[in-house]
Amino acid sequence: MEDVPDPAPGAGEAVVRLRAAALNHRDIWIRKGQYAGIKMPIILGSDGAGDVAAVGAGVDPTWVGTPVVINPSFNFGDDERAQGPEFQILGLPRDGTYAELVRVPATALHKKPAHLSFEEAAALPLASLTAYRALVPRAQLQADETIVVTGIGGGVATCALLFAIRLGARVYVTSGSDAKLESARAHGASGGVNHRDPEWPKALQALIGGRPAVIIDGAGGETFNKALDLVTPGGRVVSYGATLGAVPNLEVRRIFWKQLNVLGSTMGSPRDFAAMLQLYADGLRPVVDGVLPLDQAAAAHRRMEEGDQFGKIVLRIS
Repeated sequence: MEDVPDPAPGAGEAVVRLRAAALNHRDIWIRKGQYAGIKMPIILGSDGAGDVAAVGAGVDPTWVGTPVVINPSFNFGDDERAQGPEFQILGLPRDGTYAELVRVPATALHKKPAHLSFEEAAALPLASLTAYRALVPRAQLQADETIVVTGIGGGVATCALLFAIRLGARVYVTSGSDAKLESARAHGASGGVNHRDPEWPKALQALIGGRPAVIIDGAGGETFNKALDLVTPGGRVVSYGATLGAVPNLEVRRIFWKQLNVLGSTMGSPRDFAAMLQLYADGLRPVVDGVLPLDQAAAAHRRMEEGDQFGKIVLRIS
């Protein structure tokens, strides 16, 4: 912990006095030097919620004092199909939310859903935006479809579980932890299998009684290969990350012969963020694994690296 000068809003900007921030794996990769475009020093953190403390020229002054959640996806661009060349994510290259104050474009401000605490609101932005775009604009998930979400317990996967259930889908999950599978069932999953079993696709197919129409995957690696095997012909596999690294021995034949739709998805547009936030405004709550004070950010990082969390890890800012 150290003191830095308070940020001041420029034209079209606002400064938010943060009440809570949340972790993402992105923060760990930046800390380890495993992320593109790293600059130092940098204040980590993409997720944050608090009260607007000040606004710059050209910004409606009635924002001041408003409880807000911050959209961390900046300069997405005008093309809804993909982000443009000026796209940035809060927390690198712009200082992020592990702080008392953060400076952001005023367009990133959204009113906090009234029924959520600041800790719950801080758990939303990056993971929920990523999950929403993967499910709706990309997969175009339909009610009554069967979907598999891999790696349940992580922030994006847990948000995808909640959203898919809210959208009327039947959701099955995978995890390397039986305890996380049980937690997923408690949050509405229809079932799940432990992916430490090399035959987990067969076990999941037997559990489902068929093949899923959609698979949402943030693991990559061999998990992505197995997803191509598991999904129904003509189905959709959406990739939003690759925590397991590159896909080994990828057989393109499985994609064209099954006439699969393999879709990439990253963060989301302002339209996606507003639509995602409406799901929460309608009464949904995020899953929060735990809340620690800001000065225990290192301990929070260790918990995320250990992989034992179910849902978002949040930092409370006094």
